[in-house]
Amino acid sequence: MTQHIGIVACSAEGAALCYKTICVAGAGLMGPHAHPEVSLHTHSLADYVECLDRGDRAGVAKLMLSSANKLARGGADFLICPDNTIHQAMEQVLPHSPLPWLHIAEVVAAEARTRGYRKLGITGTRWLVDSEVYPEKIEAEGLAWLRPTETERDETSRIIMDELVQSRFTPQGIATFQRVMGHMKEQGCDAVVLGCTEIPLIMNDGNSPLPTLDSTRLLARAALKRAVTEASGR
Repeated sequence: MTQHIGIVACSAEGAALCYKTICVAGAGLMGPHAHPEVSLHTHSLADYVECLDRGDRAGVAKLMLSSANKLARGGADFLICPDNTIHQAMEQVLPHSPLPWLHIAEVVAAEARTRGYRKLGITGTRWLVDSEVYPEKIEAEGLAWLRPTETERDETSRIIMDELVQSRFTPQGIATFQRVMGHMKEQGCDAVVLGCTEIPLIMNDGNSPLPTLDSTRLLARAALKRAVTEASGR
């Protein structure tokens, strides 16, 4: 037996990559073709964007809790959210959640410390990069961090929202992220957080100027490990 993973989804590509990673990587822990039970629920991305545009974290939390409650009724044992941006509402989610969560930024920051990195560049949507979601968790691990410039935040956020979440992957988008990450390297970063769950669809260790911390796959593998190793405590 394994624990049942509940995915509180937001954008399609990131949630799909997270789900696929859980299912494919499951074989390494459980045997051929095996993976834990997984359920996914999402509200319309437009509903989230409306809340984010007006700075309504309570509205974001309400959507997340709606999904959480539906997943709890469906039998999930714990929850993950493969969307970094909406983690800024987590403080309002956790006190009312029917189930425990894995926090994506905690997973990434812990992995960075394990790998011996010292200073992390943070990439993602403008909403995410402007927030304290990653700085708080990175500092908790004793590491330093760097945000992109204002112009770079606007450029990368546009690519994420206008291209990546719409399943559009362009050479120009890749070149922009490479330039931003190269700038971070010049400022002393020794790794970069792919802090939008769609960024790993175009950026990886093979084309990035810095080693990457793939938030999507790291969260998926952390959820898989929890589902397998903690099942005996159900």
